[in-house]
Amino acid sequence: MLQLQTRRLGKSEINATVLGLGGGHLAGGEQTDAETTALIRGAIEQGINFVDTSPNYGKSEERYGAALADGWRDKVYLQTKVGSHPKVLRDWSREATSWSLENSFKMLRTDYVDSVLIHGPRHDIEEPLGHCLDVMLEWKDRGRIGAVGVGVRQPEFHKRAIDKGVDIILSFLNYTLLDQTLAEEAIPYAIENDVGILIGSPIADGLLSGHEPIQTREGIHDENGKVIPAAVGSFLDRNAYPSAHAMWRWCTDRGINIRHLAMQFAMNAPVSDKGIVLTGAANLEQLEDSLHIATTPVDEEIWQQFEAEFGVQI
Repeated sequence: MLQLQTRRLGKSEINATVLGLGGGHLAGGEQTDAETTALIRGAIEQGINFVDTSPNYGKSEERYGAALADGWRDKVYLQTKVGSHPKVLRDWSREATSWSLENSFKMLRTDYVDSVLIHGPRHDIEEPLGHCLDVMLEWKDRGRIGAVGVGVRQPEFHKRAIDKGVDIILSFLNYTLLDQTLAEEAIPYAIENDVGILIGSPIADGLLSGHEPIQTREGIHDENGKVIPAAVGSFLDRNAYPSAHAMWRWCTDRGINIRHLAMQFAMNAPVSDKGIVLTGAANLEQLEDSLHIATTPVDEEIWQQFEAEFGVQI
């Protein structure tokens, strides 16, 4: 078993391994329930102690509940989310929040979740930081939730949530080789306020996975024709492809896997030991690859050459 470094997620009581397992790829048809259980337990056996899910991720919560039965629950910090269950999508009321929490705990087969995040408010942060956060804090006071936070892209949403006293912020797609905007405002403000930081999608939603990035789907747009915040910089954003392809070609020409650079870049984010990276592995092979490249530094000479070409360096 790897001895992964652990980091305290800010003022929370969570001492998480620097690499955690995200649950977004455990939703449905990519694998059987048995394969999912093998992945989750395999991650724990290989040293990972932080796992993440959401009611928005199809069967993910249910599968975590099954995999963490029989004593496995005690081996990990478990995180889920509110506000994104399809039945109460972006309903931030007390009733919807309470129902979502009860349903998640039932799916997860647990009476206690180490952290719960407000998941993906799209246009406004004030409403979810009202009744929804109040319910989460009540559950925290009753000892059913360990830490509360937000999972969202916009730095102004992170700042407002931190001002309201959350313990953790999660972001995705904006600390990668393609986009480092998380380090401009959100990370420094989180460090200043002793808030934990979770970095999701280190390989940019697959654009930096090692395969040639070729757009096959059109983006999700709002009523003004703009790509919605959650999709900016993803495989659904046409503007992300030119840079991703240039980086992929540069690495391929030199026999380098861009995935290795992408993971190492995220693992070296300037989080001052208050943050970790989440990998969205769908099977044990992907997990083992993520563990390997997350714990294997890239030669400094390669970084220097990459920086000279693209202006990006750890």
